[in-house]
Amino acid sequence: MLVLIVLGLSSAHAGDLPPAVSQALQEAGIPARSVAIVVQAVDGGLPLLSHHPQQAMNPASAMKLLTTYAALELLGPAHTWRTEVLAESVPVNGRLDGHLYLRGSGDPKLGLEQFWLLLRQLRARGVADIGGDLVLDRSAFAVPLHDPGEFDKEPLRPYNAGPDALLVNLKSVRLTLLPDSARQAVKVIAETPSEGLRIDNRLSLGNEACGDWREQVRPVVNGQSIELGGRFPAACGEKALHLAPWAADLQVEGLFRALWRELGGGFSGRVREGHVPASARMLAVQESPALGEVIRDINKFSNNVMARQLFLTLDSERPATAVGARRRISGWLQAKGLYLPELVLDNGSGLSRSERISAASLAALLRAAWHSPVMPELIASLPIAGVDGTLRKRFNEGLASGRAHLKTGYLEGVRALAGFLLDHSGKRWIIVCMINDPQARLGKPAIDALLLWVARR
Repeated sequence: MLVLIVLGLSSAHAGDLPPAVSQALQEAGIPARSVAIVVQAVDGGLPLLSHHPQQAMNPASAMKLLTTYAALELLGPAHTWRTEVLAESVPVNGRLDGHLYLRGSGDPKLGLEQFWLLLRQLRARGVADIGGDLVLDRSAFAVPLHDPGEFDKEPLRPYNAGPDALLVNLKSVRLTLLPDSARQAVKVIAETPSEGLRIDNRLSLGNEACGDWREQVRPVVNGQSIELGGRFPAACGEKALHLAPWAADLQVEGLFRALWRELGGGFSGRVREGHVPASARMLAVQESPALGEVIRDINKFSNNVMARQLFLTLDSERPATAVGARRRISGWLQAKGLYLPELVLDNGSGLSRSERISAASLAALLRAAWHSPVMPELIASLPIAGVDGTLRKRFNEGLASGRAHLKTGYLEGVRALAGFLLDHSGKRWIIVCMINDPQARLGKPAIDALLLWVARR
């Protein structure tokens, strides 16, 4: 018999909030009606605190809790992705006649090193010269055309890259910025190889505090050239600048040509999209790390692109679609007896203006996760307060330091925090706090006050 898990939580007024939380909200100019909170013991019972628990809220990246928990149960912690290299012929004396096919399955973690290892496998198996084209097979996912600038008009930011069945190195390049005070200049190192990449360095060295240095650097892409203008403060020291400057085919082509040349290979063909023919045979395979490891990157560093890859993987049909992923998550929730009537799923990453969930539903989800066989993997993937991930510099000297595993969420108009906290009496609590308000960026002190209020118990 199906048992629906619903938190029977009533709404609350501002006066029901801990005084420190109310005061922090008042100072930030955030009305209590813009906040939803649930604090409840992991073993259930009446909540310690319940404030607007049923209100549908945008959770920002806290939505990754749903995506990663569903993935652990539906796919299993040992699930892996395979990226395959195929051809219709075998190499003869080092030469492969015909096309080489690269087929993806949606691996969220096919980084520079993993791609290099795949190409090295190919060289070790006797391929030195490729006579045809490199054909990229992305047919595992069926996704609409993606506009990387649609969400926040920042198309070069890697977090805005769309999902891709053949996502290589998160579609990004890494540039290292090094201040040179002696020469009053900024040195730029291209850490990610790419054939034809040119850096037009027009950065000036600043003497101001580091602050939000990324906003002061202005990249402009023109073909294979990246122009860097603006200022970079010397006080920042060495910084990594990650950019997603090119369309997927062009990005893979530049990386492939550079790495293949470094490995001593020859290639004079084109790089294009296509499908692997039925007659093709396998030449090399690169397998991803297990899902239990992949979700650590997704949650600890709130990686939106990886979360979107995982979300699509949840569709049991191929090609995978967002509609199919939503359908499977809905069926999973129903089978678990989790009734989340206000839930709105878009891409599963939280990088969305439409996704919604209530504090009560998110708390119910976390309570179900606590009793799940995959609980250790999920909790281990969450940032630890004051220790690592997105919480490394937060609570590092407070009572919650090292005692809370929490997923953060932040968008314009949204701040959220959800997860587990062990108080100083040894009792573990589920904590969910979401703020949806134009002043939400100022809500961090109120959320911090809530955590400290629970930690002191």
